[in-house]
Amino acid sequence: MNTGRIKPGKVKRRIGSELLINVTPTEARVALVEHGVLQEVHIERRMKRGLVGNIYKGKVSRVLPGMQAAFVDIGLEKAAFLHASDIVPHTECVADVEKGNFVVRDIAELVRQGQDIIVQVVKDPLGTKGARLTTDITLPSRYLVFMPGSSHIGVSQRIESGSVRDRLRKLTEPFVDDDGGFIIRTAAENAGEDELVQDAAFLRRVWAKVSERRKRRGVALLYQDLALPVRIVRDFVGTALDQIQVDSSETFEELSLFAQEFMPEVAGKLEFYNGPVPIFDLYDVENEVQRALGRKVELKSGGYLIIDQTEAMTTVDINTGAFVGHRNLEDTIFNTNLEATQAIARQLRLRNLGGIIIIDFIDMLEAEHRKRVLSGLQSALSGDRVKTNISGFSGLGLVEMTRKRTRESLEHVLCGECPSCKGTGSLKTVETVTYEIFREILRLEKGYDADEFLVYCAPAVYHSLKGEESHLLAELEVSVSKRVRLQNEPMYAQNKFDVVIM
Repeated sequence: MNTGRIKPGKVKRRIGSELLINVTPTEARVALVEHGVLQEVHIERRMKRGLVGNIYKGKVSRVLPGMQAAFVDIGLEKAAFLHASDIVPHTECVADVEKGNFVVRDIAELVRQGQDIIVQVVKDPLGTKGARLTTDITLPSRYLVFMPGSSHIGVSQRIESGSVRDRLRKLTEPFVDDDGGFIIRTAAENAGEDELVQDAAFLRRVWAKVSERRKRRGVALLYQDLALPVRIVRDFVGTALDQIQVDSSETFEELSLFAQEFMPEVAGKLEFYNGPVPIFDLYDVENEVQRALGRKVELKSGGYLIIDQTEAMTTVDINTGAFVGHRNLEDTIFNTNLEATQAIARQLRLRNLGGIIIIDFIDMLEAEHRKRVLSGLQSALSGDRVKTNISGFSGLGLVEMTRKRTRESLEHVLCGECPSCKGTGSLKTVETVTYEIFREILRLEKGYDADEFLVYCAPAVYHSLKGEESHLLAELEVSVSKRVRLQNEPMYAQNKFDVVIM
């Protein structure tokens, strides 16, 4: 067993890539640090484990022909969503669908209400949306991904060498039978026959257990993906990791056993960290996470980004800020935009932003500058393990792109809706609230017989009406011929008030 340890007072600071794994009884957090800079953060809370990769025996609760989709009960609070395009012929759908010549795409002919169905989660519940499902079941391991019911052999597009692709296909062909096929992962590029044999056997054992559990009655969880620390280590196999530091002895032992059985080349990189400072303080990870929750991202040149995440999309706006350049305005703009491409790529990974992303670069007059900025963005995104697609500059000069979204963004994991602004990001001004109070008093004065009015309001509004706006309050009292008393309520948000008839 690996007994690598970082002793107190001897914090290792390597140049390269490493994973920092922080585990507490309530949550697990993993940080990917490259050359001393935080690039990715993954968080899994014990009471809210991610669902992506889980396999369920579900029950179709509702079929929606108008949306070509169905809602499936998989035992969660919200019904999960299954679109017709995510139903594939080699999975068990309606029994009378002809699998050999699968051309039907009408959801009503694919599933029926009350039907049992085997599904896998491909997207966690996001906001108000339930989990997204597929019937195209896949089971990942170190080098291979098993596809039950398929006879296909696929090779990761990141393996570019034709001879390597052919070699891996030939090695994997003997594993394919009526039970399923395989996808060869990027990590298998230098794998040998024995390693692929072990992976294939492991995946078949897992699928055999899943198949056995399918006999259970009712809705049931058939397979749950690995816990975050193990899952991340598995998924990062094949990347140039120099070190994996773990601050939990229990998790360290678990990872060591897992690595020895499935990833022996990783075992030597595992180290138990019990240093004098928290593991996430090694590279200022805690502060970087806090900064990643803000809208503004400073650039070294003096420029900055403004990142806004909405329900429909994420927008990124680039500004020159304090950067004035050394030559002319066009070069200043170009250099700011080029620097911004690196920051944007990092922020997308760090914040785990997905879906539609609109980037508003500073307008560039020269076509060559636009071309180089676009090329810079593509190069910066090449290290992103999540699939991205850039559409180029639109007619309005905006860059449109997408990034695959499977899990909640960092902001959605760590933050909730502001009780004051209700998610709008802005509050009514003191002046606006003051005039609303005046209108409410005028409305009540006409409909009710009152001796006086008592106004409960936030401190900022209270002090304004007692100070610089006191003359307006006096004019109102003359207008309604009633006294208006103010009550300071420190617990009230700025836009909240109550008017009571006395």
